[in-house]
This record gives sequence, C-alpha cells and structure tokens, in this order.
Amino acid sequence: MCLFQLALPLKPRFFRKQAGLTNRCQSQLSPTCGLLGIAQACKAARVGLNETLMRMMTVDTPLSLSEGEPLKAGVQFRKKSSSLKAIQPKQKPKPRIFIQADPHEMLFSFTQKITEGMEPDVILECLDFEWELHRMYFFKSQVLSQLLATAVQNTDLHTADSYTKAFAIALRNLYNSKIEVNEDDVLGILASANVLQFPSLFYKCVQLMRSSIGPTNVCSYYSAGCKYQQPSLISDCERWVEVNLVPHLGSHIHLRKLPLELLQKVLRSSRLFTFNEFHLLRTTLCWVFLQQNPKIQIIPSYDTILTYFSSLPKICAFLEREIGQRYIAIFQSLRLHGITSSKHLEELWDINFLPLPWLTRILSDHYHALENGGDMVFQRDFNTQAVRFGLVLTEEPRYHAEIVSIYGFFFEIKAVRHEASAYSFYMQRVKHADPIISFFTAERSPVSLKQEREVKYEIKAQCQIDGKWEEFTTERLTQKFGVKKPASKSKVLKASIPSVPIYVTFSFLFPSS
Repeated sequence: MCLFQLALPLKPRFFRKQAGLTNRCQSQLSPTCGLLGIAQACKAARVGLNETLMRMMTVDTPLSLSEGEPLKAGVQFRKKSSSLKAIQPKQKPKPRIFIQADPHEMLFSFTQKITEGMEPDVILECLDFEWELHRMYFFKSQVLSQLLATAVQNTDLHTADSYTKAFAIALRNLYNSKIEVNEDDVLGILASANVLQFPSLFYKCVQLMRSSIGPTNVCSYYSAGCKYQQPSLISDCERWVEVNLVPHLGSHIHLRKLPLELLQKVLRSSRLFTFNEFHLLRTTLCWVFLQQNPKIQIIPSYDTILTYFSSLPKICAFLEREIGQRYIAIFQSLRLHGITSSKHLEELWDINFLPLPWLTRILSDHYHALENGGDMVFQRDFNTQAVRFGLVLTEEPRYHAEIVSIYGFFFEIKAVRHEASAYSFYMQRVKHADPIISFFTAERSPVSLKQEREVKYEIKAQCQIDGKWEEFTTERLTQKFGVKKPASKSKVLKASIPSVPIYVTFSFLFPSS
C-alpha cells in the first residue's frame, strides 16, 4: 500500500531529558536508545555525560534534540473507488527505513546532506514505512509527480526486505544528479523504477544487467526482461546461454531456473556451443533432474543423475511417462546420433530415459554409417544434424588440441595463439596408428582404412569484443581428407581477437560417397 501524507511545516522534534541513574533517554520515534550505550562507554572512559553530549545526533536518532513534546501534523488521502477520503494522522508512526548497503548512509541522513538540512515536506507511506522526502525532486519520477498532484494510492511493490532496501535506493536516486545502482539489488531497483516510472533509473538498471550477465543471474535477468518487455536484455541473455549453457551454467545449481522455452530455443540455435553432443545431453539430463527434484541445493554428479533415473519404475521410458512428456520436444532438439561412444549408449539404455524407438534409430544409424565407410545416409541437413566438437580458449596455454573420432575416422582439432590477439583454428585428419592417439581411444574406437573421406565441415569462433558477441567462421566447406599432408589439413580460420574466452566449434557431416 502506498499513500502520501502532505506534511505541514514540521516543528523541531523533542525528546525528554535524562531520567534516573541509568542514563536512559527514550524517544517516542525510535524503538531503541543509543544514548544508553553512549553513556556506558563514557563512564568506562571516566568521561561525564554532559548536556551538550545529550543533544548530539546519534545513529538511531539523527534528529535535533530540544525540549518539548513531538508534534506531527498532516493530511492523508487514500484512493477508494473514485472518491477521496481524508484520514487522520496515525498515533503510532511507523519506523524509518535506512539503507544498510555501501556507502552505509541512511536515506534520511543522505537527503539532509543533499538538501543542506531542509525539512521534508512530503511523507510517502509505502512498504509499511514512512519515507520523508522533498517534493522538489519528484520531477524525475512520473508516478511520484502524479501522486503528489492527486495524493492517491498507486503502487504494487512487494513487501520483502530486499524490495524495501531497493525502494530506498530508488528514492535516494531522486536526489542524485548521477544515477547509482549496485548489482546486488538491481532487480529490486528495476521493479521500483518501473513502479515509480523513473525512466533514467530503469534504463540504468537494464544497462547494468546487460553488462553483468553470468551463471548466477542470467535466468532472473531473462525473466525480468520478459516481464518488463526489454528485447535487448532478452536477446543478451539468450546469446549468453547459447555459448555458456554447457561450459558454465551446466555446472551451477542456477541451471534449475532456466525456463523450458528458453532451453528449447537455445538447443535449436546454430550458435549453440558444446564440447560434444554427449556433454549437451548430460547437461539436459541434469536440468530435467533438477526440475524433478526442486529441493536439491547443489549440482548433482552425473552418477547421481544416472542412479535417479535408473531407480524409477521400468514400466516405460521416462519421456513416455506423464511427467516426462513435457520434455519430449527438448530431447528431439538434441543431435543424439552424434553420441557414438558405446559406454554412453549403454548408459542411455540402462536409465530407461529415451523411448525404445529412439534408441533403436540411433543404433541403426550407427550401424549403417559403419557399414558404408562413414556415410551418414540419414543425416543430410548440415544446419540441424552436423556433429559438433568444441574448444574453449582462455589465457593459457597458447596451444589447444584434442583428438575426436567418428565412424572410424580420427581428427585433431586445433587452436593456436600466435601473438597477443592473433589466433588460428583448423583441423587435420590423423592416422589410426598415430602415437598422439591414446591407447584407450584406439582400443575402444572402430577404425576405417579408407584413404580418403569427404567431409562437410565448418569452423566457427565466438567471443565478446567491447561487450558485443562476434563470430568468425570458415562458412560451410566440403573437402576430401587424406592421411598425408597437405590433403589431411582443413582450411585455417584466422582471426584477431583481443579478449578471451573464445568458444570454437568444429562441425562435421559425412555425406554419401
């Protein structure tokens, strides 16, 4: 509830003097007494509590002290239907609210400093507190200007403590020539600015949110962007999730807050980054696990997720159950044919998560590809069916390389930093007997003896430059890869990228020979 109390000129506030041997000096406006603590500290230092010290301002009572009784006069107005009704001032004033965050200044002290001690002439009653303000600063807020003109109730703020603090910060910015917003309270300040119709503060909050997206806040920022219809904020959140879903958000408990529609949109994006298709499946399984177990407070291990789904009744697959049908579209967006490891396929079979026809189709596709020298007969759309592998580049080391295998063919994907901002990205075919291939990989992977393999591929690097996401790509290419140079090496993608991290994606598709 919010209403205005248009205060008459306020007389100086009075407090009764020291009473008794306890050195108590009680105030009607303050529930606590700072002078008792002051008196005891002074006694310990053998310093008397004189009359001058008693009249000093304290943290709990930042008011001038003089003799007399408190006097408060004003007129209140509430909006009820279409009529206005006068309300007598309340006998028990509500407590003041002060800002407890840096720079540790209370709202009242701050306004007194800005206005050089000018008495407040308007009291805004909102969030169960009375905010003493100065009408001369209300021009920055359309709502406060209208409330001042009509003295009516018009707000819908929550009453949580966090919103109360944020509301205090929003009111404080009425007095500032330069808008000040802190990241910790930005969501509450955004809500307050929206209610107050405080445009400069609102867009300052949006600007701060767009520049500070991370795994702990991306979901709440996205929801705020949708609520307040901020397409730039929504777009930035979507873009961040596209490249950070697997490497960052997937390892945070905040993955639970990712909306289903956003996850589905990101999984279908051509800019989605993943280390491989299995990592993307694992992240998606973790998201489903968190939806089914909302009380979990830490990100579960992959073994925990497998154990959970394996423990469910075996009547039918999870996605065929009533609770799992809402997730079908998400898993249809995955490129499950890119999961070729026998170990990972056995795990999928054991947890009884995917419908049996899905698993049968995956195994059938693998069989046909192996029988036909790697030809991916059933995957022809490069944009939606190419198998992806990825690298993330940070400051060190300067050289990144990994061996990937698919249908008996081995490739080394590479990223090299030459100078401070000069990078090269490429891939090359490797012989199955090459010593750089680990014994474990060579032992468990099929081997193709074909001397040449036609490959459709694309190399793409994504990064942020001056706060904007940029892409560097070879575009889609087709090349026959041999086992000897120069036929074994792909086109090199060169780029000048001043900042890290850099997300590099290598996409493969083996067309029919």
